[in-house]
Amino acid sequence: MGSYRGVQDRTFAGLATLSAGTVILLVVGIFVALLAGSGPSIREFGARFLFAQEWNPVSQQFGALSSIYGTLLSTGIAMVIAVPLSLIIALFLVELAHPAVSRVVGGAIELLAAIPSIIYGMWGLFVLAPVMARYVQPFIGKWAGDLPLFTGPPIGIGMLTAGIILALMILPFITSVTRDVFNMVPDVVKESAYGLGATTWEVTRQVTVRHGIMGIVGACFLGLGRAIGETMAVTFVIGNTHRISPSLFAAGNSIASTLANEFTEAAENLYLSSLIELGLVLFLITFLIQLAARIWLQRTRRKLGVTR
Repeated sequence: MGSYRGVQDRTFAGLATLSAGTVILLVVGIFVALLAGSGPSIREFGARFLFAQEWNPVSQQFGALSSIYGTLLSTGIAMVIAVPLSLIIALFLVELAHPAVSRVVGGAIELLAAIPSIIYGMWGLFVLAPVMARYVQPFIGKWAGDLPLFTGPPIGIGMLTAGIILALMILPFITSVTRDVFNMVPDVVKESAYGLGATTWEVTRQVTVRHGIMGIVGACFLGLGRAIGETMAVTFVIGNTHRISPSLFAAGNSIASTLANEFTEAAENLYLSSLIELGLVLFLITFLIQLAARIWLQRTRRKLGVTR
């Protein structure tokens, strides 16, 4: 019996190791494939590719700066909108809402997460963009039009609209994970705080949020991972223009939208290689963000006294 269990344990350990190794091999394989495909572009432009704004297939001049700028800006707008809303909704569902209300709203949020991104894009183009052009952007321009962020004509599509669409897409993911994290906080811990005379706000801030900080950060980076690589929803509403503007009303582009729009047209070797290098840049940006998240989490663990 003991030997049989030993075989089972070794088999399980081998399969687990193989699965983990497969993931690493896939990541390395993707990186190598992107690097190989980017070869002509890297040799032609070098580091200038990252800092050049021009993107002209006719003259064979390509630069990634506008795409990198659009990717980071639209993702930043989405995170600024989605993270606070997600935390507030999750706290409401866990701490304040009646269980029946919590179940209904929680189910609705999970349904939002199941909507395909192209539906968000179509809704953004045909519903949100006209509302932005007719009401929201003129209102913002009237009261804050002197700021560089809100200059330009209210065309509806652009960075701000793309950021709002991304925020709506990632909000269900962050909210669902954060709600589950808050639900895992032991009731005895919160009851002890209430017993010491703490208010609901104090329990929420000092106990619930503090206890679940690791899960909250994980939820945020889950949403960030989806936002930074989102393609179709952004392509519909961002404007797809290779230029950098300080205004959030202006059209722009992202790495993912550029790949979606132009990959099928890239017959020239240098054009195709430049698009693949854009994919490599997006891969490296995602890797660096994940690395920064791991470092930040480790520092947070040490500050909170968490050893595992």
